Amino acid sequence: MTPVGTAAGHTDRVLGGWLGRIAGNMLGKPVERGDYWTRERIDRYLRLTDALPLTDYLPEPPAESESDGFELRPEWRECVRGRIHGSCRDDDVDYAVLGLDLLETHGFDFSTEQVGELWLLRLPFLQTFTAERVAYRNLAAGLKPPLTATFDNPYQEWIGALIRADIHGWTCPDAPRRAAWQARRDAVLSHTGNGVYGAMFAAALISAAFTAPTVRHALDTALTVIPASSRLARTVRRVMSLYDTRLTWEDTLSTVAGETAGLGWIHTVPNIAVLTAGLLYGDGDFTRTIALTVRGGLDTDSNGATAGSVAGVLCGAEAIPSQWKEPLEDTVRSAVFGFDGVRISELAERTVRLGHPQV
Repeated sequence: MTPVGTAAGHTDRVLGGWLGRIAGNMLGKPVERGDYWTRERIDRYLRLTDALPLTDYLPEPPAESESDGFELRPEWRECVRGRIHGSCRDDDVDYAVLGLDLLETHGFDFSTEQVGELWLLRLPFLQTFTAERVAYRNLAAGLKPPLTATFDNPYQEWIGALIRADIHGWTCPDAPRRAAWQARRDAVLSHTGNGVYGAMFAAALISAAFTAPTVRHALDTALTVIPASSRLARTVRRVMSLYDTRLTWEDTLSTVAGETAGLGWIHTVPNIAVLTAGLLYGDGDFTRTIALTVRGGLDTDSNGATAGSVAGVLCGAEAIPSQWKEPLEDTVRSAVFGFDGVRISELAERTVRLGHPQV
């Protein structure tokens, strides 16, 4: 691992964040449908395909006669081991790309209105979902923030704002409060409450990971930027307390799943529990972190992407095992206008040029 307090170390960690986000997203994408792909079903699939412990991208399904009725997402042929040639397009990566474009275009003092303008200019409507699609529709109808987030929007606390937060962590290393406030300005275009807190938490977590000695330190730091009484903060602390009692990963997730039942599989709160558990029980190991996070179910590609980003920053690109990096072929597919086919290394270099590393 390249030393933290050097320009080379900072660059390696930013590249690790990009690679980790993309690899984690690709790992989780074939089983992204939390109402169907429960933890139990994911592990049954992995046992059927002889892929436990999970140390690589998901294996492709067995012959139909042996598949036991498992239904992967239609994009699985681009996302399973042996078939990956660059990243497949996904909104979890599109928003990181769009966030980079936002900061290059408007700088760190961007406004929420400018975020919306860039969506209309760069992002196809049909590549948006849930709260982002509602906000996009509201923008096109002439509404301004914060009405874009609140008008006819039942998804205000879902996970969409959280998946947009990485760029703010990557460009604000060891400055979690600044990262969180940047993420908040982005998030309020489409989200409120715990949806916004999730974005702030994720940005601060990634920012803290640049210098944190352990993932636990990064989690503790990230908690300081959101209201302690929020359900999101209480859920993170609950997972941490269960971990501290030496409960197993499975029992921790089962306990918190019961406590967050009814919120739905795309809501920020149950997904933050899966993410926190994956990070804690992964304990800084890149492969174990993204594998446990994806095996945790719910919004698997989004959680895998954020876990990969945090773990990638913690360990740096050089330390990410080759089975995750090489199939990506340094290439990103993206729906963001002007970015399809861009190199991952180029995205990382542009991110470094934007950031303010303390070196």
